Amino acid sequence: MTEEIRKGLFRIEVPLPNNPLRSVNCYAIRGGDRSLIIDTGLNRPECLQSIRQGVRELEIDLAKSDFFITHFHTDHLGLVGELAREGSRVYFNQPELDWMMNWGGWEVMFDYGARNGFPRDQLQSAFHNHPGARFAPTRIPELQILSDGDQLRFGGYTFRAVSTPGHSPGHICLYEPERKLLISGDHVLGDITPNIQCWSDEHNPLQSYLDNLDKVRLLETELVLPGHRGLISDPIKRIDELKAHHHRRLNEVLDVLDGGPAHAYRVASRMSWDIEADSWDDFPLMQKWFATGEAIAHLRYLEEKGAVRRKPEGTDTAYERM
Repeated sequence: MTEEIRKGLFRIEVPLPNNPLRSVNCYAIRGGDRSLIIDTGLNRPECLQSIRQGVRELEIDLAKSDFFITHFHTDHLGLVGELAREGSRVYFNQPELDWMMNWGGWEVMFDYGARNGFPRDQLQSAFHNHPGARFAPTRIPELQILSDGDQLRFGGYTFRAVSTPGHSPGHICLYEPERKLLISGDHVLGDITPNIQCWSDEHNPLQSYLDNLDKVRLLETELVLPGHRGLISDPIKRIDELKAHHHRRLNEVLDVLDGGPAHAYRVASRMSWDIEADSWDDFPLMQKWFATGEAIAHLRYLEEKGAVRRKPEGTDTAYERM
């Protein structure tokens, strides 16, 4: 589906088959000399066909198009190597470029997941089915780095890069102050909440995420164009809902720990999730992985606040309430 949101600014809804997200929003700004395409979908035929059909309908020439990728998750980055042409500029962020350049493989995440209680015999299977592995880009073009405050001008729009780490280490939104538009990637979503995961003791992604919700809350915005689902016409209300959601989750984690020390996998199994399953044992394996990563993010936040502390439990990292 393709729709015009503002003059020269379009949304191409790209399907994500067999994925609970259902689709990803690819935005296109049609310009005279060059056009800009924002986010691309997974590297799979259904996504590629949808984008190719969308740009044909919009009469956008890929040979005269540049690209902006909000963050490195595969549903946003996956097709950029297929779509970018010689001479295309692909705008990206430095933290995630560094991460990709220094990528040491999945084994580090296997080890970290196991230390946080995720059954090691299930890890290989989880990553075999991970969309980040199955639908990754075949190639990454040369990337042009955007920093906070940098500007992009296309089709009469002047966007300002707004650095918003949290959902991912280098996530960037685009803000158009004259038209009061925010292209939010996965930083602000409407009827679903961005997944905030942690897979390293060096990071506190939930703190970053909440801080950057406050950052975009200060922008004078009338319409948010998110990475998934529908547009958001009341940004302040939605941002406040997202903040309240995470504070409820933090209290839920503390309630779980009232029952005694627990590792993140056990904490996740006792939290409430909007998934159609009768019990934790019935959760799809990848949903268990995402839930465990989110539990770790909330535990790390509480640890930094001094509300919980680590307590060794065999080879696992367990947490207890202070």
